[in-house]
Amino acid sequence: MKLTQYSINELLEGCKAGNRKMQEALYRQTAPKMLVVCMRYAKDTMEAEDVLQMGYIKVFQKINEYRGDGAFEGWIRKVMVNTAIESYRKNLRSMNVVPIEDAYDQPSTGFDFSRLGMQDLLKVIQKLADGYRVVFNMYIIEGYSHKEIAETLGISEGASKSQLSRARAILKEEIIKMEGINYATHAG
Repeated sequence: MKLTQYSINELLEGCKAGNRKMQEALYRQTAPKMLVVCMRYAKDTMEAEDVLQMGYIKVFQKINEYRGDGAFEGWIRKVMVNTAIESYRKNLRSMNVVPIEDAYDQPSTGFDFSRLGMQDLLKVIQKLADGYRVVFNMYIIEGYSHKEIAETLGISEGASKSQLSRARAILKEEIIKMEGINYATHAG
């Protein structure tokens, strides 16, 4: 079965008109990229898929709110991020908050995360505790300030900074372990 590719404008207009075929086509064309966004916030694939589904429900409900300021795909991405954050807040389990004094005792990581493959980085990020993972994604990947993170998650700016510091330290440890394993398996 051949899937028809539509332009983003065709999809947008079709979805605004409530055309189910265009909604399905939009989903098929954009869901793989949006799943990657959701995976960064989720602890596993099942949770990411739930966030993705909730996100697309919101996309279709709010599609008439898109005014053309910026890329349509960027708007969808923002809906996904907001849905992931909302899901996190709803399911706020145990937030591992480190006292701010402890955050400054952490050595600066100065680690270059860009050298790591995307799939490997995603696996390591998913291992982080919920609070660390959400703050890391919001600050490092989405570009939120600590003040915005604090307001969005209902925590202090100090807690946001602390969680980011701890997340970086944990990620660095995990990546060093992975590199050690990779080196050991490819050596000799």
